[in-house]
Amino acid sequence: MEAKDNKILEVKGLKQYFPIRSGFFQRAVGHVKAVDGVSFFIRENEVLGLVGESGCGKTTTGRAILRLYDPTAGEIWYRRQNGERMEISRISQKVMKPLRREMRMIFQDPYSSLNPRLTVKDIIGEPLIIHGVAKGKAMEDRVGELMKAVGLDPGYMRRYPHEFSGGQRQRIGLARTLSLSPRLIIADEPVSALDVSVQAQVLNLLQELQERLGLTMLFIAHDLSVVEHVSERIAVMYVGKLVEMAKTEELLRHPLHPYAEALISAVPPADPDIRLDRIILEGDVPSPANPPPGCVFHPRCGYAKDVCSQESPELVEVEPDHYASCHFAAELHLLGIGG
Repeated sequence: MEAKDNKILEVKGLKQYFPIRSGFFQRAVGHVKAVDGVSFFIRENEVLGLVGESGCGKTTTGRAILRLYDPTAGEIWYRRQNGERMEISRISQKVMKPLRREMRMIFQDPYSSLNPRLTVKDIIGEPLIIHGVAKGKAMEDRVGELMKAVGLDPGYMRRYPHEFSGGQRQRIGLARTLSLSPRLIIADEPVSALDVSVQAQVLNLLQELQERLGLTMLFIAHDLSVVEHVSERIAVMYVGKLVEMAKTEELLRHPLHPYAEALISAVPPADPDIRLDRIILEGDVPSPANPPPGCVFHPRCGYAKDVCSQESPELVEVEPDHYASCHFAAELHLLGIGG
């Protein structure tokens, strides 16, 4: 999977398995294959949307990239500010610490991700102190700048999280993420816990900051209609595997994988007079502890043939910069937005 030389992150064959333990001695009797051979790249100053149903491995992928989990297998290549490329999947946490200034995460739940015992000043300023960037008056000034940047009144920095709304808490979390001027942000469903009206405000803020600061972002979400507004490219996951990746407009108008087609059919059209035939998938999402043989999507796929249950398709470049893992990606004529 080739890309331009300006890629800041490249993930190759990433696997994240969690043991299933049973019995008195808690021996491993199987594995949950949360992420199973995922490969993708992100170019500098680009937003890549990672989308899929709950439980498909999106969050686990993001956490493995930041080494909150130790990957089971695969490679994670990160290019630093000075151009140095580092393979970070196996380095120690001590070596990883300075990289955490450059790679930060926005967490999903603005209610549980903020320490209720700390003031906003301490929450946003904590990374500055830990990494020796600023303290005292300099730290307080920096916190004030960050609060202004995310649309909060710096006069509220001595208040506690419970005194803010959900949208304001997510802005506090965003200010904390930006405190160390990161180059790469993993945004883990940053608006899914918010009301729809507040979602739009936070999404607009993220877009504005990404463009102004030149951020590179992996934007994780289960809602395709949210991802399409912030992402230049979209990658679709299903049961631990990447099934399609392409430029946003290309994927939405011309999907190559049946699962992507089904997700697109569920996106409400902007024009209320347009009526789309929604594709209702039969059955449930398989368990990553016992994925089906062959293509993981074949039990729910209306286009499946015998080969789909026998051989697992590779993610290949079917069209320029458009990747899909489907035996019949080049033959199917799937419907996207616009027909």
